Amino acid sequence: MRRIALCLLLSVGACAPGMETGMEAAPRPAAQAVTAEALATDSLTLIAGDYVKLILGIGEVEPGYVDAYYGPAEWAAAAKAAPRNAALLAADAADLADRLNDLPRTGGSTPLTPDERQRVAYLKAHVSAAQARLRMLQGEKLGFADQAEALFGVRPELKPLSDYDPILQRIEALVPGEGPLIDRVTAFRAAFVIPKDRLDAVMRAAIAECRARTVRHITLPANESFTLALVTDKPWSGYNYFQGGAASKIEINTDFPIYTERAIDLGCHEGYPGHHVYNALLEQTFVREKGWVEMSVYPLFSPMSFVAEGSANYGIDLAFPGDEGTAFERDVLMPLAGLPPADVVKKNALLGLIRQLGRSEYTIADDYLAGRINREQAAALLSKYTLTAPDKAAQRVRFIDTYGSYVINYGLGRDTVQAWVERQGPDRWHSMETLLASQILPVDILE
Repeated sequence: MRRIALCLLLSVGACAPGMETGMEAAPRPAAQAVTAEALATDSLTLIAGDYVKLILGIGEVEPGYVDAYYGPAEWAAAAKAAPRNAALLAADAADLADRLNDLPRTGGSTPLTPDERQRVAYLKAHVSAAQARLRMLQGEKLGFADQAEALFGVRPELKPLSDYDPILQRIEALVPGEGPLIDRVTAFRAAFVIPKDRLDAVMRAAIAECRARTVRHITLPANESFTLALVTDKPWSGYNYFQGGAASKIEINTDFPIYTERAIDLGCHEGYPGHHVYNALLEQTFVREKGWVEMSVYPLFSPMSFVAEGSANYGIDLAFPGDEGTAFERDVLMPLAGLPPADVVKKNALLGLIRQLGRSEYTIADDYLAGRINREQAAALLSKYTLTAPDKAAQRVRFIDTYGSYVINYGLGRDTVQAWVERQGPDRWHSMETLLASQILPVDILE
């Protein structure tokens, strides 16, 4: 979660250099001395600070809601010291929404700049998502598509599961034999499972290659870094905990087998050019250079996650275009994992078909969250339609229990980001960097 990055902790860093820590206390100059432009900027500054405090407050009600925070430490301490319940927070969120709506689009003869207009749109979208999450925390039930639209700003299409049967038939032809298809697929993929005693070395090699390919195109902060840890008992397979100061903690869940191609996926998704790069660029561009405090907090259930997860997944294809991932897996990762040669080309063709099954999860999650099917039925359908081993499918239901419609951010997010990047022109890395270092919202990248 982040993605995959799906955080269950509140990470609080020191105040970023150059950031004001007492913005809300600054006295306003006499009215007659304030220009319309200064008033608009001051209002945005005050609103942005109150927005951060709102998100930190929600994080005290719902652990894991705050995916990352590296703003003023005293704001996080205040949220902990004086927690507000969901009803009080909802009132604060409604007040913020009103204040944003009251901001003038023009101030006398000085119109708001494009950056200011985008900033207002960004704050409005994120306050709206916070309001939806607070309604859910107070017991409101939203359908899967309604929840996705309210939290992430995108309404997914829910196709009948029968639409995915032709893809399963193509996979049947690719992996023929006796017994259930999932058993045949699992047996075929077993040749690519990384032994646990080799996992750390393989993951570090994959992340290093993802980084090398990224820094050829994107200039990263000079002090950027990450730590890697192998963990267990998580509802996700990998997670990036951004710490601030261009530093991340990447965790990989070893509860289930990790395949050689998955090392590339996780290295790009959690690291380069995925979540680590996204957060580092946001911190550098907005918090350190512009002092826009709203970007010092990352609410998990917000439009940010659609862009974050979508760009992290598209980053895999961007860093390893064509057959380059297959070659790196075959020539570097498999020998490093101590695995004998195997049919990587066929396996990756299989995974390409399995990827086309991904959105079946939305339909299954919709039925499960609405109570039309139970936990066991949801796990069985996930196993069948995403070709996931039964124990892994059960873990995926646990993910849906925790994160609900968050699942749209991976497949639909990736496809949306890819389409937007490729519409911008031939320099895809430049377009990707533009997206990562921006306040671009999902609505801005939809066709």
